[in-house]
Amino acid sequence: MDKRKKGSLTELRLMVVGSSGPPQFLLTNAILGREEFSKDITGISDSKKNTGELAGRRVAVVNGPNIYDKDISRAKRKNELRRSKCLCIPGPHAFLVAFDLEKISPNDMRAPKLMRKRFGRHCLKHCMVLLAYEGNLEGAALEDKVQKTDWHLRELIEKYGGCFHFFSKNWRDRSGDRALLQKIERMVASLGGGFFSSRTFQKAELAVKKEEKRLRKQRTAEIEKAWTEMEKQYIAEELYHQRDAYTASVGAEIRAKAEMDNGWLRTSLARGLGTGLVVGAVMGALFGSIEGPGGMVLYGIIGGAVGGSAGGTAQVAIEHMEGRVAPPARLNFNSIFINRFFATPRP
Repeated sequence: MDKRKKGSLTELRLMVVGSSGPPQFLLTNAILGREEFSKDITGISDSKKNTGELAGRRVAVVNGPNIYDKDISRAKRKNELRRSKCLCIPGPHAFLVAFDLEKISPNDMRAPKLMRKRFGRHCLKHCMVLLAYEGNLEGAALEDKVQKTDWHLRELIEKYGGCFHFFSKNWRDRSGDRALLQKIERMVASLGGGFFSSRTFQKAELAVKKEEKRLRKQRTAEIEKAWTEMEKQYIAEELYHQRDAYTASVGAEIRAKAEMDNGWLRTSLARGLGTGLVVGAVMGALFGSIEGPGGMVLYGIIGGAVGGSAGGTAQVAIEHMEGRVAPPARLNFNSIFINRFFATPRP
């Protein structure tokens, strides 16, 4: 069951979604005010998170593969959908769905259905349509295009709840930053001032926290050593200041790693690759049937071996990674502080 949760608005978490082509990447550049993606990029295979500011407000922007990207496998697409959720935990304040104002395609019109399937049936309430334009069009002309002349645009926007905004393809144009931020904040406020969540976002959050705990254990000895060195160099308030800064730095590094790689993601990858054992065997047998019963057996074995080796390799890698946990460290002054500062925060 999908639900909304209240959360701090200190940093806005924005999930940027694209149907096809470059609009979502142009939008990320426009939000951050820098060229995070080249102007020629039309798709990515790996989910990414970038941080920056929009009109003075701290934002975290998450991008994933386009909804209709045909260049990645189904297993890869599923894994990157999970990863994008891990990068945006505990949930996005808004989904920003980007389109080209002049190139609305039939796939774009069908995208809302896939949005509901991938993020949850209530996600469209948290969506805003962002329309990319080129040149020096005036606001009135842009509004007229939507309201009076282009029924396709009106229909598309209505499917996402009616909230929309325009942005320039030229990321150096910062004139619309304040208006965009205000519109996002108003939409969030109208939904109770919280963020979107669902069962899969909750799974993502649990997986990241579990991975953070595992990584902290691995680095216990390293952290203790660093703190011991600090004790030799600093005293009193300066010592605590240095430790706090070091703790925050290591915590941020661990969090970033846990978001990009955790048990939930590794399980998804293993399952996707492991199906090669079955699919490879079946396809090999079908191909071999041309040669008769003997060919079915031979090609079935070959196909199964190829697919199975991929799945087996992934599983071995997962077991190896899961088992790499450092032994418990002795409890001492540093360990007590580590437990204090690295304790998993309560929601």
